Amino acid sequence: MRLSVRARWAAIMLVISFFLPKAALAAPLEAELPFEADAASLLLLEAGTGQVIFEKNADEQRPVASITKLMTILLILEMVDEGRLTLEEPVTVSPNAAGMGGSQALLDAGGVYPLETLLRSLIVASANDSAVALAEHALGSVDSFVEAMNRRAAELGLSSTHYCNPTGLPAEGQYTTARDVAALSLEVMRHERFFEYSTVWMEDLTHNSGRVTSLVNTNRLIRFYEGADGVKTGSTDEAGFCVSASAKRGGLRFVAVVLGAKNGRQRFSIAGAMLDHGFDHYAYSSLGMQGDTAAEAVPVNQAGGETVDLLLSRDLRLLCRRGEEGQYSVRYEYGSPAAPILKGQELGEAVVEKGGEEVLRVPLTASRDVAEKGFLVGLRAVLRLWVCGL
Repeated sequence: MRLSVRARWAAIMLVISFFLPKAALAAPLEAELPFEADAASLLLLEAGTGQVIFEKNADEQRPVASITKLMTILLILEMVDEGRLTLEEPVTVSPNAAGMGGSQALLDAGGVYPLETLLRSLIVASANDSAVALAEHALGSVDSFVEAMNRRAAELGLSSTHYCNPTGLPAEGQYTTARDVAALSLEVMRHERFFEYSTVWMEDLTHNSGRVTSLVNTNRLIRFYEGADGVKTGSTDEAGFCVSASAKRGGLRFVAVVLGAKNGRQRFSIAGAMLDHGFDHYAYSSLGMQGDTAAEAVPVNQAGGETVDLLLSRDLRLLCRRGEEGQYSVRYEYGSPAAPILKGQELGEAVVEKGGEEVLRVPLTASRDVAEKGFLVGLRAVLRLWVCGL
């Protein structure tokens, strides 16, 4: 069976993660919370690097109510990107979908809506009826969609997550963690289309009958916090009040996950304080960008005097405390490469240090192909012709 590109990539990442210690993958920069926060689980990370700033009970499995819908949203966005669904196609709402409780878009049973309308109401207003209607439309049944949700969670390495429905309504055996919510939030935010809907504060949904439902964004930070643009809220009696909140200012984006707060006001207050801490105390130290030349005209052995440039394979960018940006230095390690060389081949490393201590290594790659040349090459060619002649 031939695996899809996404499945092959997921398999590669699973192998990589197997050999990396979990602590190294998620070690926070701050060992303790910088302020008191009355919530069951917390995690603050910087989105560009994935670096965790601080956390509390980040691996505790909990229900998260409508934050569950992040996976529903992700699957629909991916299906649209892959061409399996279109934003314009009609979706017929089943009585089952229309009968969902909790937050709703008040869809008509038997009503027909453009897929984009339901997706918008799902993201803006956390509509349970839209979530179920989309799930049934996308894969034929809620059960099939839930199977896809758990399959995608496994592909993303969300090992402490299990879904039972696409809405987040209470269900035995449905849980996730603050760490998995943060990782899922980052995956959803890879889709620029998501922000077209997540930043809407209020809008009207017009039904086939002409009836109008006013939708209000469940994430009040969108209106009241500078730079806020996502991600998802949720609340039930068992989950408490939850939010995964994203905000971007300049080149920095932070994601604050708050699970199990006492009330809605408190979850937003805590999330805002977490985001404030990130923006107030952290910045990027940039020592080079992907594609920059790290070493020019490096001589290549067995290439008749030809040279090759070595390029940074990714950005040399570190998250650091404000005021410490100038404390990092970079040196380049490489030897005398020998032909043949392929473009993109790793030929050395950029080593970032702070106070003499190594903090990051980034591969250096060849800027172009370099063919092997010289007397030995010609001799081998002659010998190959001679052997073939025999």
